Parts: sequence; structure tokens; C-alpha cells
Amino acid sequence: MSTEKNKKTLQGKVVSDAMDKTVVVEVGRFVQHPKYKKFYTISKKYHAHDEKNQYKIGDVVEIVETRPISKKKSFTVVY
Repeated sequence: MSTEKNKKTLQGKVVSDAMDKTVVVEVGRFVQHPKYKKFYTISKKYHAHDEKNQYKIGDVVEIVETRPISKKKSFTVVY
């Protein structure tokens, strides 16, 4: 039996690749306002580990939650 908890998986676009082995991924969510019922996009940026420096700005990638790699990095790029 596996005791591993479910890991969060997100999909987003690479907005920065200036750091070594790190990319910044912007993830957007489509939400509805509770009172006015209008739909709008909320975006959040995540630092993700990219071991081979293979992802560039504009790439659509999937990131998965992992152990903390540094102060800001808790995600790893899957593809």
C-alpha cells in the first residue's frame, strides 16, 4: 500500500527562463465572481525546477508538486 499523498499538478506557460535550472510558470484559473457572477481569469506565477534548462519562454508545460528544492521552488517541470 502506498502512503504517498496526491501531488498537485498544474499546467501553464513559461514566462521566464533567465535563472539556471529554474523557470517561472504562469498558471491561469477561470473563476466566477461570487456576487456579480462574471467570469474572469486569475493568474499566479510558480518557480519550477528545470534540470536540463530545456524549456524556453512561451512553452506550455505541466508542473508537479515536489519537496521544497529552495526557498521559492516546490514544483518540478514534467513536460
